[in-house]
Amino acid sequence: MVLTERSSMACWERWNAWTLAELPRLNRAILAADASPDDLSAEFSRAVLDELPAPEAFGPAEARRVLVLLGLAGSSVARHRQEADPARKARPHESFAQLRAGPEQAAFLDYFTRLAHATGTGHAARDSYASLVRWNAPETLVESGGRVLARLPGEFPDPLVRTYTDDPGENAFFELLKHSEALELAANDVLEPVANGAIDPRHPDAVARALTATGLMTALIRLNRAFAARGPEQGGLRTGHFMDVFRQFAVHWTAGDVPPTGAQDPEFLRRDFLLGIDFPEYGRHVRRVFPGLLAAERAMLEGAMARPPIPQSLLRALDTDAAGLADLDVEQLRAAIGQTPALAAWYLLLSANATFGGVHLQLTEKYLFKPQRVRDRTGIGDRELVSNRRGTTGMEEPLLVRLARARREHPLRGVGRLPERELIARCGLEPDAFAPEHLPIVRFTVGGRDG
Repeated sequence: MVLTERSSMACWERWNAWTLAELPRLNRAILAADASPDDLSAEFSRAVLDELPAPEAFGPAEARRVLVLLGLAGSSVARHRQEADPARKARPHESFAQLRAGPEQAAFLDYFTRLAHATGTGHAARDSYASLVRWNAPETLVESGGRVLARLPGEFPDPLVRTYTDDPGENAFFELLKHSEALELAANDVLEPVANGAIDPRHPDAVARALTATGLMTALIRLNRAFAARGPEQGGLRTGHFMDVFRQFAVHWTAGDVPPTGAQDPEFLRRDFLLGIDFPEYGRHVRRVFPGLLAAERAMLEGAMARPPIPQSLLRALDTDAAGLADLDVEQLRAAIGQTPALAAWYLLLSANATFGGVHLQLTEKYLFKPQRVRDRTGIGDRELVSNRRGTTGMEEPLLVRLARARREHPLRGVGRLPERELIARCGLEPDAFAPEHLPIVRFTVGGRDG
C-alpha cells in the first residue's frame, strides 16, 4: 500500500528535520569524543528507522527522498563504527549490525536495497553521487539571455542541503558539485545533435552550438576557480576538514562497493566522449564507476562510447587529421579557417575543456594531494579509514595528471597557433564574448547563490 501524500509529507518532514539538525550534531559530538557510535545508532533508530514503512509503500519520488536521508545516516554510522574498530574495514557490512528498519525490522542493508529498487532508477544498494549530491541539493537552473539551458532537479522542496556535520564548507562543496553538473549538462545537451549526427559539425548551427558550449565551459571554469579562492571566513572548504572529516564518510558499506565520488558525475564523463580524450582504454576506466551510477546514466554513457567524438567527425568531413592540421603553416591555417570557421569554434571549445581539466586537477591538488605530501614529509602520515593519497575510486595523482594532459592533446590543437582573439573574431563574435558579464548564470531555484 503506497503512502498517502499527507502521511508521506508528515513523515518526510520529521525525518528530514532529524537529518538536518540531529545527524550533524551527533556526528560532531562523536568526532569530539562527546558521544559514541552507539548513541548515533540508537537515535537514528528511534527517530527514523523505527517509523519507516515497508520500502514498497513509497512512490518513486518519496523513495528517492528517503534514500538521501538514509544514505547520509548510513555512511555516518559506517564511518564511526569502522573508525572505532578498523578491523571492520575488511567486514564493512558489520557496521550496520545494530540497525533494523521498518515494520518487519529488516536489516538496514536489505531495507536500503529494497528502497533503492523503489526509486525506479537502478540506484545502487548504497548511497551514491546521485543521492548525495543531485537529489539532495535544490533544483538548479542554467540560464542565458532569459532562456533556460538546463534544469537539474532536486528531490526536496526546501532550499537546504543535507550534510554530515553542517560545516559551511560541506554546503559549499555540494553546491559546487551540483552547479558544475548543471553547467555540464547544458553544454552536453547543446552538443548532442552534433554528436548524434543530426547536424554536420561544419554547419553554422553546429558552430553556434560549439560557441554556446564554450561559454558554458568558461562559466564552469570561473565557478570552480572561485570555489578554490574562497577562504574559510567566506564559507569556503577547509583542507583539513575535507581530508579528515568529509572524505572519511566515504567508507565501504560492503566489501568492494563504490562509495560516492565526484568521479560519478555522469555529465563530466559524457563530455569526454562527446569531445574525445586521447587516453587508452578510457571506456574501461569509466566503467569502473558504473556500479555507482543510475541505469539511465550507464545507458547514456554506453551510447556515447559507441560514437566517434565530434572533432574526429569534423576532421573526417574535412578529409584531414590532426597531423594534417599541424602541417599547415600559419597562413594556410588562416585560409583553412576562412573556408571552415567551424575549425575555430570547435578549437575554442576543446581549449576551454582542456583548461577546465587543468582546473579540476588543481582542485584535487589543493585539497588532497599537496597537503597529503606535506603530511607524509612531516611524519603525520595518512588516514587509516579513507586514504588521502588517492581519490575515492583509487585514482592516484599521476593518473589524474595523465587525464588532464590527454584533454590538452586534442586533435585540433594545431589551430592554437593563431591567437585566441583572432579565432573569436573568425567566429563572428566580439572580443569580449566570453567575458563574465556575457556568461550563463547557474543558480538554485530556491535559496543558494548565483554562480
